[in-house]
Amino acid sequence: MIELAGLTKRYGEKVAVDDLTFSVRPGIVTGFLGPNGAGKSTTMRMILGLDHPTAGDVRVDGVHYRRLKDPLTRIGALLDAKAVHGGRSAYHHLLCLAQSNGVPERRVAEVLDTVGLTAVARKKAKGFSLGMGQRLGIAAALLGDPRILMFDEPVNGLDPEGIHWIRNLMKSLAAQGRTVFVSSHLMSEMALTADHLVVIGQGRLLADTSMADFIRQNARSYVRIRSPQRERLLDVLHEDGITVVEAGAGALEVEGDKAGRIGELAARYGIVLHELSPRQASLEEAFMQLTAQAVEYHAHTGPDPAPQAWGAGWKGAE
Repeated sequence: MIELAGLTKRYGEKVAVDDLTFSVRPGIVTGFLGPNGAGKSTTMRMILGLDHPTAGDVRVDGVHYRRLKDPLTRIGALLDAKAVHGGRSAYHHLLCLAQSNGVPERRVAEVLDTVGLTAVARKKAKGFSLGMGQRLGIAAALLGDPRILMFDEPVNGLDPEGIHWIRNLMKSLAAQGRTVFVSSHLMSEMALTADHLVVIGQGRLLADTSMADFIRQNARSYVRIRSPQRERLLDVLHEDGITVVEAGAGALEVEGDKAGRIGELAARYGIVLHELSPRQASLEEAFMQLTAQAVEYHAHTGPDPAPQAWGAGWKGAE
């Protein structure tokens, strides 16, 4: 388990992480979401003792990271896949980590096989593609067979097969009772992988809840209906106190989870339905709704502003 209590990090006047308190529990995949600049990477670095908190506390299985003996056997992490000596082979990069953490040498070959790099184990890391580098970073995280795993953007550079593989890997690790904490900007992938979500914005905690509850609380759910007996259906729904709105293309929409009730009414009054489909907003829509006021960097889709007209006597930097 990873436990944060009032964790805060300031850089001068800038508050990168602001009084974060939450726990990452074993047995589930916990997604860590937030807009760019929200403080996710800083939080992960503090968990690993790479940055020191200005205030608050963070513990890994009840212990500060710096007090862990052979930390790779307790927590494995992928924060930066490029943090590899380019002149070393994949095998020797992992062997160095193993020897410094009391990990048996046999684990090197095992994790290389797990991530699919056995064929290039003796090749220098500087020749690796982005996806191969990601796989090597994941191998390093798995090396000590830790009970806690932490991944920052693990699907970067991976092809569809690789994305499918890492998704299933994280789920299987959680199913073994391990703690899995993963940060990603790919909402569609997070929706397929995570069971629980921790969402932050501008360093502050915005949500700590299950995936299902997060979407339900922060996004619109509705029922879409089409019927050749449109007017009769409208009358029946109105009499039952159900509000209906036009949705275009002959469809109607009803807010909330009322599909069952609408189906029962249609059956009772012999109304033919061509469509009765509950609709739930996506994780991306729910995330955008929750974090709309916490986005630090806003892009604009309008035309670029006209270039500034400088005076004739101005000279650019030389």
